[in-house]
Amino acid sequence: MSRPPLLHAEPPWPRDADVAASRAAGWVPYPFHSFVLKVHSRCDLACDYCYMYRSHDQSWRAQPRSMTPATLARTAERIAAHLSAHGTTEAGVVLHGGEPLLVGDAELARTVRVLRETLGEGIRLHLSLQTNGIRLTRQRLDLCGELGLRIGVSTDGGRAAHDRHRRGADGRGSHGRVRAALRLLAEDTYRPLFGALLCTIDLRNDPVRTYEDLLAHRPPAVDFLLPLGNWHTPPPGLDPTGRRTPYADWLWAVFERWYGAPVEETRVRILDDLLALLLGATPQTESLGLSPVRYAVVETDGSLAQDDTLRTAYEGATRTGLDVRHHSFDDLLRHPGVAARQWGAAGLCARCRACPLHRVCGGGHYATRYRRDTGFANPSVYCAELTELIGRVRHRLRTDLAATGTSCAPGAGAA
Repeated sequence: MSRPPLLHAEPPWPRDADVAASRAAGWVPYPFHSFVLKVHSRCDLACDYCYMYRSHDQSWRAQPRSMTPATLARTAERIAAHLSAHGTTEAGVVLHGGEPLLVGDAELARTVRVLRETLGEGIRLHLSLQTNGIRLTRQRLDLCGELGLRIGVSTDGGRAAHDRHRRGADGRGSHGRVRAALRLLAEDTYRPLFGALLCTIDLRNDPVRTYEDLLAHRPPAVDFLLPLGNWHTPPPGLDPTGRRTPYADWLWAVFERWYGAPVEETRVRILDDLLALLLGATPQTESLGLSPVRYAVVETDGSLAQDDTLRTAYEGATRTGLDVRHHSFDDLLRHPGVAARQWGAAGLCARCRACPLHRVCGGGHYATRYRRDTGFANPSVYCAELTELIGRVRHRLRTDLAATGTSCAPGAGAA
């Protein structure tokens, strides 16, 4: 596979030679079943922690604001061809940005129509969009209902927590507008559209208060996201020695409140996945464990890209040199950065493979493993945090299961 020249800051691992060796050893890529379409590359907020606009990789500046009809049509054709070639009959497409609602209602409707018509009735298509929420009106929710779009909304909790980071370019907080949108989304009429709330953890916010502020919106699921950082740009408040584990403490407080509730109030994906892995089940997402990453990203100009979170590593980290005009999604599967995230334990560094917890933590989020000298062949910068959290949850689970005469799955993080 051809590839553009290496960038000055590009890490030494993984490389094309690693993919070739893996294929020679018998590795076969898993086809994509999810596709992230960056239908608009700009945003109407200026969140200070945004990995898209506030990270080392500033390539978004060269992207067109929105995806052209020709690029959308070609993308839909490439998705349809990929699904057909691999016999896949169910797939997900996420309309993303930037802020995807900036494309306008007519373009949003056209995008969905093109995708549905091109993929055809033989594909069970799950469509969703991820939004900051400030453009969600009753009229737009009606449109999303007609289009069959599920909606994920980013919010960090109550007013103080949310407005600390999620502000407009004029410095004005967005909490009031987002709260009004979430009140609509929680109504019985629109509740079937409600996908999840995404909340980035801030150690300054009380964890239980944050969880309960989110719970007040009656979300079907909550994603708590660890702030993106790596060994050169550590997350805020992380103890580099690992002696203190403030993020584990924060999530443990949420776990105790969530797990101890008399009835299930909502799903908390990171905790659901952690419990599933400790019980030997398959997690629902790829944030933990060793499940292969099976989603592809298409930029507004049609470039096939790696996950946006890699923008936190270095300039050009998401680029692959591929695009929908000249390349298939099978070409993207052979890119080293994509392939490495499908290798399971073989995609982890030696230290992680030797750790008994690696089947549960999965080595941590790929972007958080980055070092300039060794690329992504490292433990996550959150290694100590994940170790502590897994240990606490495992102990609680073992205690509860022991009372019923059962046990955790053999080898599920057993030290």
